[in-house]
Amino acid sequence: MQHLKTLFVLFFLSTSIAFSQERPREKGIIFGVLPTGALNAITDVPGVKVGHFTKNKGDNIRTGVTAILPHSGNIFQQKVPAAIYVGNGFGKLAGVTQVQELGNIETPIILTNTLSVAAGIEGTVRYSLEQNENAQSVNAVVGETNDGYLNDIRGMHISPEEVIQTIKSAQSGKVEEGNVGAGTGNVCFGWKGGIGTASRKLPESLGGYTVGILVQTNFGGNLQIDGVAVGEKMGKYPFRDAMEKSDGSCMIVVATDAPVLDRNLERMAKRSMMGLAKTGGIASNGSGDYVVAFSTAEGLRIPYSAKSGTLENAEFIRNDDMSSLFMAVIEATEEAIINSLFAAETMEGKDGHRVEQLPIDQVMKLMKEN
Repeated sequence: MQHLKTLFVLFFLSTSIAFSQERPREKGIIFGVLPTGALNAITDVPGVKVGHFTKNKGDNIRTGVTAILPHSGNIFQQKVPAAIYVGNGFGKLAGVTQVQELGNIETPIILTNTLSVAAGIEGTVRYSLEQNENAQSVNAVVGETNDGYLNDIRGMHISPEEVIQTIKSAQSGKVEEGNVGAGTGNVCFGWKGGIGTASRKLPESLGGYTVGILVQTNFGGNLQIDGVAVGEKMGKYPFRDAMEKSDGSCMIVVATDAPVLDRNLERMAKRSMMGLAKTGGIASNGSGDYVVAFSTAEGLRIPYSAKSGTLENAEFIRNDDMSSLFMAVIEATEEAIINSLFAAETMEGKDGHRVEQLPIDQVMKLMKEN
């Protein structure tokens, strides 16, 4: 019992049933020691909005788009400090070099499938140009995972218009998890994966800041839940059979209202990979594991139209005070990944492929035995 501590905007293009499963925390599985935000979601960070577009159509289309907005204003005009960390680079993350070079993000962050990154770029750029008549260049940040086992990925079924629709649909409040948005066709640890989210709220003595995480889980390894080797005990882990693979990808988005500049945001992003490792992920050779981190602190925003020669004057957290934020990132990332598995449902897709949902009852039995 050691591990059982006491205690929409969603568009469907075909008939789909919305459901609400209990999250791990509601079943008594508590990850770490820090308290969560009110919703235990990335939207606990003030101003952050999330939109999903789910394309579940016919026998072969199982894909979608997820948009994360750092704030409600014009992001191009009021850029936010940001950083990107590459855990393993077998993937396609558009916009990465400009973020690394300048330390900010100027568009919504888009997640979709591998072959729809181009549509994600076009939709994001068009959305930004609508808001900024004089803009001549826009750096769209678009990440992906490969949903080709369940989805007809070669059909490139996501359009720029659908990306724009997703951005405009973004809201604060509860974030749908599982088979939604960019996570619609994902597979994680051999079971159905998808979108997951979680948050941590630091005590006032540590600044009272909030850290929120959103993940798109499509990777492999030996699943562990709160330290219990669930994958091993259930006989579902990589290399058990030489023909099995553990490749895939995981996109992780880190948001915080703490006044953190890009250098320390990158340090926070690195800690997300530690949270992924706690779930048993191995960042395999064929896995694209990327972390995008940003701060919503208003005092750190970068105005597009600042007068030339203007000196910046900002207050930000010292290195010595970052450790609690590191811990918050690790705990929330671990929980967000497991949340995605608990929320996802069994799905059939392309060529009759079927991926089962995580057998929650069996998992809970194993948790109680440990």
